[in-house]
Amino acid sequence: MKKSCFNAKSLVMAVVCAMFLVAQPAAYACTGIQLQTKDGTYVSGRTLEFGIFFETSVVVVPRGYEFTGATTLGDGKKWKTKYASVGTIIADNEVILDGINEKGLSVGSFYFPGFAKYSVTTPQNQSISMSSSDITQWIVSQFATVEEVRHAIENNEVAISPVLTPGFPPEVQPFHFIVYDRSGKSLVIEPLDGKLVLYDNPTGAMANSPTFDWHLTNLRNYIALNPNNIPPVSIFGKSFKQLGQGSGMLGLPGDFTPPSRFVRATVFSATAIPSENAEKGILQVLHILNNFDIPVGVAREVHEGVIHSDYTMLTTARDSKNLRYYFKTYEDQTIKMVDLSKFDLDAKKIVKISTNSKQPIIDVTGDLK
Repeated sequence: MKKSCFNAKSLVMAVVCAMFLVAQPAAYACTGIQLQTKDGTYVSGRTLEFGIFFETSVVVVPRGYEFTGATTLGDGKKWKTKYASVGTIIADNEVILDGINEKGLSVGSFYFPGFAKYSVTTPQNQSISMSSSDITQWIVSQFATVEEVRHAIENNEVAISPVLTPGFPPEVQPFHFIVYDRSGKSLVIEPLDGKLVLYDNPTGAMANSPTFDWHLTNLRNYIALNPNNIPPVSIFGKSFKQLGQGSGMLGLPGDFTPPSRFVRATVFSATAIPSENAEKGILQVLHILNNFDIPVGVAREVHEGVIHSDYTMLTTARDSKNLRYYFKTYEDQTIKMVDLSKFDLDAKKIVKISTNSKQPIIDVTGDLK
């Protein structure tokens, strides 16, 4: 049973960590996409960026596992998992922040600074409240479709409490969330002014601030982008041809800000040539997400003479048909996979594997003929 609460010990640790983070600011930049393959399978994936190192693990959470949400007033919503799931956790906080369940429903948390505003926890709503990290575990363990998630939220079955959660910096984590299901439907959930606001997501793309509706409006600035090359034009009797491939995408924003990443994620998803099947679709997802890979140093800030650089710690992908969860890290680009269908989904405990590994360099000198 997972039970999280805010006690005196965690308060002391939070103060200590807060003093540490004054000198170690963190930034968070994540990008998500969804693709459909020729056989009708939907595959999705995302990058996960931080400005400081976090221990991450991939876990399998079985059916029947008990959770208790954390709130500012103590224990919050209690639930027992209906569906088994596989995904990523941070530190030892056994709640999935990004993952997929046995029904093919996927969920992901994305940083939402400057806009996330959670509800105030009161004795009246405490029994339905949980932390901003608990809610993704609740979604992936309780629902099979986007419509089920929508109904539950519209029916006020959950509220997010502005509580500190284990494994994170000592500040209320400002998240918004994306949900995909096996049919390809996608839903964005944003905590705005104390309410959970829902948006249908026709693009399947996801990034950070500002709000999702703003990102959709901003796409109108880029409707001229085209995957086809621009044909030669004649000016004053002289023919001008493109200098190389990609002229139709001239003007595509290439920086790492959330608005630019959202545009690229949408354009790359919309123009991708469908893969034959899920396995090839996963590889295509990962290739597209390579375009959002942030190397150490390119996105940084200097605080008190120390450089802090945002970088892509983890990239994940999800196969909604075969229930496989893929991941690779900054230190190890080897694609690793966990097959949820091969586990005892009624097991009594959570099993996990650390994502922390180093990629070997293979010497093929002796293979040359």
